[in-house]
Amino acid sequence: MREPDGPGGRTPEEELVHRMAACPRGREREELREAAVTACLPVTRRIARRYGCPDRSREDLDQVACLGLVMAVDRFDPGLGHAFLSYAVPTIDGELKRYLRDFTWQVHVPRRLQDKHRRVRLAQEEMRRAGRADGGTVRDLQALTGIDEQEVRLALRADRARNPLSVDEARGTGRGVALAETIGGDDPRLELVTDLVALRSLVAELPARERTILRLYFGDCLTQRQVADAVGISQMHVSRLLARTCARLRRGLLTG
Repeated sequence: MREPDGPGGRTPEEELVHRMAACPRGREREELREAAVTACLPVTRRIARRYGCPDRSREDLDQVACLGLVMAVDRFDPGLGHAFLSYAVPTIDGELKRYLRDFTWQVHVPRRLQDKHRRVRLAQEEMRRAGRADGGTVRDLQALTGIDEQEVRLALRADRARNPLSVDEARGTGRGVALAETIGGDDPRLELVTDLVALRSLVAELPARERTILRLYFGDCLTQRQVADAVGISQMHVSRLLARTCARLRRGLLTG
């Protein structure tokens, strides 16, 4: 913005906005509107530069900032007695924040953490301009931003939510294997599901004493002596009952 030289100490750009607001709808008003928007573009671009994202083109941010400027020009009411910039800057800033919140995060991140992420990222850029290629340590960023150290760490981790890896992305030197093919695998225990379902029904058919012995021995991992003491029979009897019960269950599974 240039120094004020218009009526009431207004800048030429603000004077255009005031003239447009006082002008009735028509061609002259549209021309004043276009002139006001064009005159304010340098300020708009400077605001957009505060949000320069490495993963987003500057053109995207410039366009969003320009939309905010147009909204400010159209909605500004000189009758309230405020300077145009005091209304336009928060409007443009709000549009940029809304855009970054709603369209640049692939995974949902709370707004509070998004704001801290932006402050940490700007601090990293400042550190790099000062010669710190790594963007500074967590403590450096904490000192610059005034954000708690744990929150700084969360903000750094949140950066991964902008562009998470796709499971279909090709990996490796040959770039021919999708990420999904390199993680996970078949769980061999899935083959036991049918047997476990059948075994549960067979166990339910056993007498109560045999079910108790199975639970104590296999479930609670007691010794045969401890099972015998709990049930009130001899260890030898427990051994015979276990062998007979397991054989019965095995036959039931094999015969279906």
